[in-house]
Amino acid sequence: MSSKENAAIGQLLGLLESRYAIRVLWALKDGHAQTFRLLQDSVGGITPNTLNTRIKELREAGLLNHGSEGYMVTSLGADLLKRLGDLPAFAGKWATSQAKKTK
Repeated sequence: MSSKENAAIGQLLGLLESRYAIRVLWALKDGHAQTFRLLQDSVGGITPNTLNTRIKELREAGLLNHGSEGYMVTSLGADLLKRLGDLPAFAGKWATSQAKKTK
């Protein structure tokens, strides 16, 4: 992997590691626009201030935008979510393996 690729991955992971960043994107994965309040409810447990910060960061990164009906992922954001599409299946396997460890 080139140093440019490493740098790009580092930047993306830095953004996604921010508290609730992936949850905000995940809440919009169905492609439907959500108002601020609905998005806050969809994410769950996020304060308005934190949500505002995440929205700003994700918009600056080109993953999210705001239209007349609310917040939506951009085509770039949808591409990222598509690539994360195997996450639910992996999470299920992982949770099962964790449960077996505690028995």
